[in-house]
Amino acid sequence: MDTDASTPLRALALVCTLSPGPARSSSQLLADQTMAALSEHGVTGRTVRVVDHDVKPGVKTDMGDGDAWPEIRKAMLDADILVLATPIWLGHPSSVAQRVLERLDAELPESDDEGRMLTYGKVAAVCVVGNEDGAHKVSADLYQGLNDVGFSLAPNAVTYWVGEAMQGTDYQDLESTPEKTAATTRTLAANAAHLARRLKSAPYPPSS
Repeated sequence: MDTDASTPLRALALVCTLSPGPARSSSQLLADQTMAALSEHGVTGRTVRVVDHDVKPGVKTDMGDGDAWPEIRKAMLDADILVLATPIWLGHPSSVAQRVLERLDAELPESDDEGRMLTYGKVAAVCVVGNEDGAHKVSADLYQGLNDVGFSLAPNAVTYWVGEAMQGTDYQDLESTPEKTAATTRTLAANAAHLARRLKSAPYPPSS
């Protein structure tokens, strides 16, 4: 239980499905469920389906010429928690998730007056869906990238669902959410909100 649950927190969920809206998306569904679980811990925020925005390739904070990333980046910097939701494609995070990580690479040289990256003090969490095994591998890929660019990870910072191998069932087509996935989502939300509040009240030390 958070000892200071009155501290307001904001979250941004970036959904990295390959399907433009308004198409149904299992990644969108799990991200929405995660945001709902976070709301139970006093966290507000919004969800962005990245493919619906013209996020240019590159490793700068602004690639110019209509690049949608600066607006998404502002929402990320205003948030305390970043949720990155991806499907598994060919055993890897989606190309959209990879593009998000590449754009986040631009945060490496950005710092505050005490030399800390602007992402320090922000918590990241991951949602993964797919029809084959591989959620642990995909979450590991995303964990490494998110940590490299300054985000902190709470224990059990991933929720996921993968279907039986060689089958075609999607998460969004299940009659109900499996209790194991629902419980994992609740744990992710509780731990992410707890860590975000701790970091908000006790920032990391200045970087040398």
